[in-house]
Amino acid sequence: MSIMNSFVNDIFERIAAEASRLAHYNKRSTFTSREVQTSVKLLLPGELAKHAVSEGTKAVTKYTNSK
Repeated sequence: MSIMNSFVNDIFERIAAEASRLAHYNKRSTFTSREVQTSVKLLLPGELAKHAVSEGTKAVTKYTNSK
């Protein structure tokens, strides 16, 4: 279980770092879902990236609608 936790934390850190770089390149002080999606597409291979973006969008929509 510790290995999975380390793996997930590592992926989240990589996505956050890449999204931060993208926001910086675009001269923005915060990053949006667009930067996160682009980061996922850059870091994860093909079909895995598509599913990650799809599930992430679904989760954000569900959260937004629950408010």
